[in-house]
Amino acid sequence: MKTQIPEMRSTEQLREKWMKPEVITGSEILLRSLLLEGVECVFGYPGGAVLYIYDALYGFSDFHHLLTRHEQGAIHAADGYARASGKVGVCIATSGPGATNLVTGIATAYMDSVPLVVITGNVATTLIGTDAFQEADITGITMPITKHSYLVRDVKDLSRVIHEAFHIANSGRKGPVLIDIPKDVSAATVLFEPSETMNLRGYNPTITPNRLQLEKVAAAIEEAERPVILAGGGVVYSGGHEELLEFVERTEIPITTTLLGLGSFPSGNSLWMGMPGMHGTYTANHGIQQSDLLICIGARFDDRVTGKLDGFAPKAKIVHIDIDPAEIGKNVHADIPVVGDVKTVLKQLNKMVKRTDKADAWRDQIRVWKAEKPFKYKDTNDGLKPQWVIEMLDETTHGQAIVTTDVGQHQMWTAQYYKFNQPRSWITSGGLGTMGFGFPSAIGAQMAHPDRLVISINGDGGMQMCSQELAICAINNIPVKIVVINNQVLGMVRQWQELIYDNRYSHIDLAGSPDFVKLAEAYGVKGLRAANKEEAQAVWQEALETPGPVLVEFVVHKEENVYPMVTQGSTIDQMLMGDCE
Repeated sequence: MKTQIPEMRSTEQLREKWMKPEVITGSEILLRSLLLEGVECVFGYPGGAVLYIYDALYGFSDFHHLLTRHEQGAIHAADGYARASGKVGVCIATSGPGATNLVTGIATAYMDSVPLVVITGNVATTLIGTDAFQEADITGITMPITKHSYLVRDVKDLSRVIHEAFHIANSGRKGPVLIDIPKDVSAATVLFEPSETMNLRGYNPTITPNRLQLEKVAAAIEEAERPVILAGGGVVYSGGHEELLEFVERTEIPITTTLLGLGSFPSGNSLWMGMPGMHGTYTANHGIQQSDLLICIGARFDDRVTGKLDGFAPKAKIVHIDIDPAEIGKNVHADIPVVGDVKTVLKQLNKMVKRTDKADAWRDQIRVWKAEKPFKYKDTNDGLKPQWVIEMLDETTHGQAIVTTDVGQHQMWTAQYYKFNQPRSWITSGGLGTMGFGFPSAIGAQMAHPDRLVISINGDGGMQMCSQELAICAINNIPVKIVVINNQVLGMVRQWQELIYDNRYSHIDLAGSPDFVKLAEAYGVKGLRAANKEEAQAVWQEALETPGPVLVEFVVHKEENVYPMVTQGSTIDQMLMGDCE
């Protein structure tokens, strides 16, 4: 059995079939409108307030819906689909607890600028505000964590709202949009007239940058002796990775990529310094701190990147390129602000910039640091080191897999030791740091790319938060390779308690967790386990050769720490090197 998303009909076929003026229900309008927006797969979980929608789904062969086992699994899967495909992810949940179970996923997408359209049911319009059964003010609850939200009170507005929601979610700084549909609206009938135009007064993101600002950037590059590029997730989301590569090749400026920017620039390029910040490379952190020009492209100066703000890049003139003007100057003062779409900005900059000899000594210094201060760990043949496991995954897949992670030590080791060379091959919760995200997001990524190898790397803590989604992998034969890095402890919390809280280990012991192999088998998924290198190589090869989903548990050293590490309150060049010394 092979997992396949039904082949999408051409736009012309869809228009011919579904755009005919016809009196239909709000539920049918929703389904037709989603298809006309190019939606391939929706992740959801039914309940009372969306039963008209699910009744309309009955026998609707053009529409592909994946029933998850928890609403949080649905929204994380939609998120993974969006990040892997570049399209809008869509999920559906019922009112009340169904809707509130989506809140963590909405916040995850909002923090990381991921385009989602989140559809919730609500009680009938006549009952709103009465504390009816399973009523929740989901638009109010999620207002701070959505780009926009709609409560649709009239079925006549539904087609327009859906069209607007997709535009808002996937334009400007991308993000989640919520559509709340009361039960009577989904049942009401109206003449379906698909919305093809919109007039969103006040919403007009700046795409094209100011020419004068670009000239200032080019002049700053020409004068700089120690320039550095800091590239973030905005490069990936704009599709600007090729323009970024050209920009670096033209200027030969050393570049570092944030956690969400991994894959936006080839890791094998000699000018790539690695990831910056709390668990970044010595080269990237010292490069930023000693730079005289820092060009930030599609990143937001997150605290995990900057460390102590008043000591960040103290010698540098700051260029900040971002599509969201609210981010410029929010955390770090920008000497040269540039508002615009990253891809568009870089296209124009590439016509204006060139390499200068002034930075030759700086490039030599970067090469020396890279050679002398790489990521290192003390390997052993006694059991498994998690860093070795990640290196093995990279070597056996040649860095070509789509990799998702949960949050914690395994996330940082993957960012450090897996070599990402393609955009949209790295999917992780950055800003919110959501445990439970990794596994369901891999399901979404696999649905976006049925023929790609998708690896979900999880800790033993995060894996238990959405492990019920093993069921849909088994039932639908979704061939995700699920890795559990099992150290029997909340590893990152343990590391902080060791280094910062004087070894006071408080409530981190995960002993008593399930046997992950048996758990997988209980859901009908093959489970494998390894506790040494020989076993690890054998079971991983078996997993790769197995056509369906497989869970592989790697039992690793409990006391292993992620190094380097910058503690809170330190500048990013004040690094605890640990095994990297």
